[in-house]
Amino acid sequence: MNKLSFGQVAVYVVLGLAAIPVLFPIYYGFVGAVMGPGDLATYPPALVPHELYWKNISGVFDSVPLGRFYVNSAIQAGVITVAQIVTSILAAYAFAFLRLPAKAVTFALFLATLMVPWEAIIIPNYLAISGWGLARGGLTYLGLVLPFLASAFGTFLLRQAFLQFPTELRDAAVIDGCGHWRLLWRVIVPLSKPSIAAVGVYVFLSAWNQYFWPLILIRDSDFQTLQIGISQLNDAEVAQPGLVLAGVALSLLPTLAVVLFGQRFIVRGLTAGALR
Repeated sequence: MNKLSFGQVAVYVVLGLAAIPVLFPIYYGFVGAVMGPGDLATYPPALVPHELYWKNISGVFDSVPLGRFYVNSAIQAGVITVAQIVTSILAAYAFAFLRLPAKAVTFALFLATLMVPWEAIIIPNYLAISGWGLARGGLTYLGLVLPFLASAFGTFLLRQAFLQFPTELRDAAVIDGCGHWRLLWRVIVPLSKPSIAAVGVYVFLSAWNQYFWPLILIRDSDFQTLQIGISQLNDAEVAQPGLVLAGVALSLLPTLAVVLFGQRFIVRGLTAGALR
């Protein structure tokens, strides 16, 4: 085994110290979920529970319909993820391979939408969705996902990945009789799975953690998403930090699972278009 040099050890130490402020809130969220009121009320705060206190977790299920919130968030995040993957693939193929008039200008305008802050368009979006009646009843699901069915970021990332395909491979597929549709779904998409997975993970995490849009749109409690639902645990009259931390920990489980299983796709996908 090769011995680590002093410089390598120093790099690992610096990275470890830098990771502490990132990982500590996650650690305390899960640890605080099983802390009793006594541990949470101590000063300085206890970092390790003296005994496991499972009533916080059971109290979350007793206080709010957590299962319903999970289903609503899963529907919202799932539809947005699938829709953005499909639209990003189609748009990226068009920008990468099709001969379009003023394609460079169109693509630049398309990317310019990334510089428009969401706060600047949230009121027009709300007025449009509300005016179409998509904030009431079962149509609320459609209102939650409609503004997020396409993404310039996903299109840009996949376009860069598609441009890495050898020209010879595309020419051979065309000679064999592949049209645009067959070339895309039979050749390019199977070979771009890391980049597509990276887009999917990024979109899912963004959709799952949405707060402001569901907050202003949802009028019926049956359609509340998980991020909105767990905010109900913060009672203004009775402080229950353990209950709130338990709700936060339960809401983090899907995102942590996606990050742990999808991190290799994120790294490979984000670096796929780094070199030409």
